[in-house]
Amino acid sequence: MLTLYGHPISSYTWKVLTALYENATPFEFITIDQNTYADFIAKWPMGKFPILLDSDRNTMTSETSVIIEYLDLHYPGRTRFIPENIDAALETRRWDRVLDHLNTTMSKIVVDNIRPTDQRDPYGVEEAKRIIAGIYTVIETQLGDRAFIVGDRLTLADCSAAPALWYATRNAPLDGKYPRIGAYLERLKAWPAFARAVEESAPLFHMYPGA
Repeated sequence: MLTLYGHPISSYTWKVLTALYENATPFEFITIDQNTYADFIAKWPMGKFPILLDSDRNTMTSETSVIIEYLDLHYPGRTRFIPENIDAALETRRWDRVLDHLNTTMSKIVVDNIRPTDQRDPYGVEEAKRIIAGIYTVIETQLGDRAFIVGDRLTLADCSAAPALWYATRNAPLDGKYPRIGAYLERLKAWPAFARAVEESAPLFHMYPGA
């Protein structure tokens, strides 16, 4: 039995949920809140979520990219997220890291939005937006005429791209400068697995300015 500890509004949780939903992989979801936090920290003292527990194999896996590779290896489905070709696999992992960098940088802006006014960091937010603009530029170039970020099918990198771009474009708008990213994001929004993750978290959006 697979158990995912995460939070419904977390972009990194969405990344793993998208992979699970894509392949209709059975799992239990535990929301990390005041009632479950102590149990979560006991399992993973670093406190970074999501984590995946597999009671059948007696394993715990952290880090979203590794979790999805774990699913690919031990619970494969119709979509394989890591290409079998070594070079394609390396390219997929490379863009996964780029998009995770976007995700983490975007989080700086989201977190600043929920800080008390006297504790905000306008310099840090502007620096985050500068970094995001550079990431947008390389993504726009990479996309070219592709439907996906790497190759001609869904991969781990698209699992990263969906939540990262969903949040990032709300906090650092494309402003018409990156039409390929805009079109790509619309395709990702229509992806049923990702759309489900977003829809399920919608009741909590009011809690997070920028969501």
